[in-house]
Amino acid sequence: MKTAKDAPRVYSIPAGLPFVDVLAAGIRDRVGNEPLALAEVTVLVPTKRARRSLTEAFLRQSGGQALLLPRMIALGELDEDEILFSGGLIGEDVDTGGHDLTVPEALSGLQRQLILTRMVLARDAETSPDQAANLGLELARLLDQIHTERLAFDGMADLVPGEFADHWQETLTFLNILTDAWPKVLKEEDAIDAAERRNRLFEALGRAWTDNPPPGPVIAAGSTGSIPATADLLAVVANLDNAAVVLPGLDFDTGADAWAALKEHHPQFLMARLLAHLGAVREEVKPWQAPGFEAEQSARARLIHAALVPAGAEDATLPGKKEMKEALDGIARIDCPTPREEAAVIALIMRQTLETPSRTCALVTPDRGLARRVAAELARWDVEVDDSAGLPLAQTLPGAFLMLTARMLADDLAPVSLLAALKHPLAAGGMATGAFRALTRLLEVELLRGPRPAPGIKGLQAAAKVDNKAGPELREFLDRLHTLIEPFAKVMDASAKNFTDILTAHIHMAEAMAEDDSIDGASRLWAGDAGEAAANFVADLNNAGGTLDAVTGADYPALLETLMAGKMVRPRFGRHPRLHIWGLLEARLQQADVMILGGLNDDTWPPEAKASPWMSRPMMAKFGLPAPERHIGQTAHDFAQAFAAPDVVLTRSVRVDGTPQVASRWLLRIDSVLEKNGFEAGFAAPAPWLAWVQALDKPDRSRAVSEPRPAPPLDARPRQLSVTQVEHWFRDPYAIYARHILGLKPLQPIDSEPGAADRGIIIHDVLHEFLERTRDALPADAEKRLLEIGREVFKQAQVPPGVEAFWWPRFERIAAWFIGYEKDRREAGFRNLAGEIKGRLKLEAPAGPFTLTARADRIDHRADIGLAVMDYKTGQPPSAAQVETQFSPQLPLEAAIAQAGGFEKLSADGVAQLVYLSLSGGKKPGEEKVLKLDVAETIDNTLKGLGDLIAQYDDPDMPYLSQPRPMLLKYTGDYDHLARILEWRGRTEDGS
Repeated sequence: MKTAKDAPRVYSIPAGLPFVDVLAAGIRDRVGNEPLALAEVTVLVPTKRARRSLTEAFLRQSGGQALLLPRMIALGELDEDEILFSGGLIGEDVDTGGHDLTVPEALSGLQRQLILTRMVLARDAETSPDQAANLGLELARLLDQIHTERLAFDGMADLVPGEFADHWQETLTFLNILTDAWPKVLKEEDAIDAAERRNRLFEALGRAWTDNPPPGPVIAAGSTGSIPATADLLAVVANLDNAAVVLPGLDFDTGADAWAALKEHHPQFLMARLLAHLGAVREEVKPWQAPGFEAEQSARARLIHAALVPAGAEDATLPGKKEMKEALDGIARIDCPTPREEAAVIALIMRQTLETPSRTCALVTPDRGLARRVAAELARWDVEVDDSAGLPLAQTLPGAFLMLTARMLADDLAPVSLLAALKHPLAAGGMATGAFRALTRLLEVELLRGPRPAPGIKGLQAAAKVDNKAGPELREFLDRLHTLIEPFAKVMDASAKNFTDILTAHIHMAEAMAEDDSIDGASRLWAGDAGEAAANFVADLNNAGGTLDAVTGADYPALLETLMAGKMVRPRFGRHPRLHIWGLLEARLQQADVMILGGLNDDTWPPEAKASPWMSRPMMAKFGLPAPERHIGQTAHDFAQAFAAPDVVLTRSVRVDGTPQVASRWLLRIDSVLEKNGFEAGFAAPAPWLAWVQALDKPDRSRAVSEPRPAPPLDARPRQLSVTQVEHWFRDPYAIYARHILGLKPLQPIDSEPGAADRGIIIHDVLHEFLERTRDALPADAEKRLLEIGREVFKQAQVPPGVEAFWWPRFERIAAWFIGYEKDRREAGFRNLAGEIKGRLKLEAPAGPFTLTARADRIDHRADIGLAVMDYKTGQPPSAAQVETQFSPQLPLEAAIAQAGGFEKLSADGVAQLVYLSLSGGKKPGEEKVLKLDVAETIDNTLKGLGDLIAQYDDPDMPYLSQPRPMLLKYTGDYDHLARILEWRGRTEDGS
């Protein structure tokens, strides 16, 4: 490892080689076979994952023998103990070279964000707490950038010259939070920022090693020195006598002019800058020699380096034709139509890899959505793979449960929010989970489908009492919910409270709701990796939350969601030993036998270079902050390293959410280089993965769906139907089969706005109540009385204010018209006999008596003509032709019951009129429509038609067909989906 005394000791492991395996083999080769020699080596790696990967590499090379590993330090986890121990400075008389190695503690991320949130709120009272928390997070990121680049706030005041827009000056004024107030906060807390603490630790370690070098070899591997403090530490290591810096994939082929012209978005930019910082030139960097590995750059690595040469610079020398074919061999590119196909192709490639024993495969992508899709696709073969980049805490079971329970109370138990929380897998409420789910479904069907009940638990309890909707079991369930949520509900009122008080009440309620009949709530809620992460998050919030002392219940869920954003739950160990899904950070320094690079679209890989919310590009450059493109350079290096692996698959989606996508700029650069040098065919033709994916779900043969023809036995067929159900029977017998034989009742949408049917019911109830009270005589203030009754019924129906604002003016117009109509009708000699009256009529049929039932809206009488059967219609009433042809048989059948004396407390009498009262409340508020038909003949024909229909279905071979004669082609029934009518009738979703 010794080189010339004045030259930094810098090495490189070529792209395409397994970095940690080559590094481990080289270290073992240098220290020899002495068992204790390896333990004297200190290795610096960038991350904990890199440290774990290097550990596994040493174990692979040990051949199963016992091994004392080197001391491996992850730079991202450095602390004072590591500094002392790695520098050999442990003992009773510690010599630190006169340097104080103690560094103040850093504020936790949440504590810093919450303090900044409080400062933002103090500055602008109009900002909501969740918006302030987002701003606090962005301010924290700016602090980290400033400390990372070792900048001072002094230069910020001169960043906005006179020609800049005024809002930049306003932004700098806002940043006084950092320049003036934040240093005072740190002094009060006796703490520093995390990035500043990292800088000081690296500086302390550098000083310690400069004054007192470690006794054994020191190797810093895998870092590109993107952080200046890290670069300084690497400079110290490079100049130690028994040390080395090992770079990942340094490009030796790019010409000197191109090397000098590298910009921040280039993959080699950071290493070029690091070499300059180390005082080294590229020509002095040597390949890291390791037995069993070729130290020269592969043809694949030379290809990618040539493709990414800076624009305008002299092209790098490409491999020869033979080497080029070798470089292209082992690369497949698959352009998929959509992300669904891309995920399926990747999963299939990973599944095929398992057919070869011990062969490994890894998907590398920055697209977490693609990663989740691939994991889901692999589940079809019962292959479980973790995304090592982690899952957002808010998407885990405990994280989602905390969010949903907070939203449930903030929304005052609105149906959707309530059901989302109660149907969560962790919700049990102290009961057996099965029983809790059953009661939740009962609550949904009885109270939460249809118009929304009044707010809060009291609103649900009141709704349960209306028409005795809820039995004792459901009422007990509501009482249980009341007990569970009441303490939290009390702190979720409109008054501002300390954030910690709200959080404490929330956690108590969440634990109570998570308890089942055998396990306490805390044990269920905080179980597993996700539960531990959620518990740590809540503990940190509880410690820091006292900073915010003016949070309302309405603000709490959004604030909690904002604070939870970005918190990831990473698996401790992968669930599959041979398949991996890595993010870009996790993939660094790692390699699998098959590397799949997914999501290769611009703005995904590389990601979009987002502008700073605080400074323009000129301002950032003047202040000393790096351009946003630096991150593109880092991801470009990740791509180049993975691309150079021996077996690579490149995938992308041509369209995402229907929008055409541009291929990653690196793919375009590679295509351009290949085409320019006569390799138009490009990459090796892949296997027909897309065809295989389509074949996975393609049935062996398609089978046309035929019209359903259920023919249940006679004893299962209904022997009693209402007049409205008879109308359905005429039009759509299958609806009768589904409702009365299968027992399937249509469900209303959850939390639906009251519709036309609900408005009709309200109008019916109001008019019925009015006629009940005024049957004998109309009072002088009849319209006023009608409006008063309307107010009562609207209130009982719990019509939402927004809906009532539209309905009430219409009802007022109906009321004025109806009173005038009622006066004229009574003056004409009509007398109201009954309203909402029940009746029945028995009909003889081949299979036995059949009962027809009805509930008539209104029946009037005039001495000279007889009865008038009336029906209120708030929508479009049927025409005389529709009644005559039995498409709308309701009124004739009600008239038949009246003639036969089938209505309660009404004597049999002839029916002279069939009347629809159209009550729209529009420009024409109401209208009487007396059907111009021969009433007696219409009644007889309708009864005959009903008798024929009953006789047809008294034949056990008669099927219940779906819509054999719909009134209109666009007619849709409640059971069309069950009959699969769109499939066998051949209509599209829009009815065409």
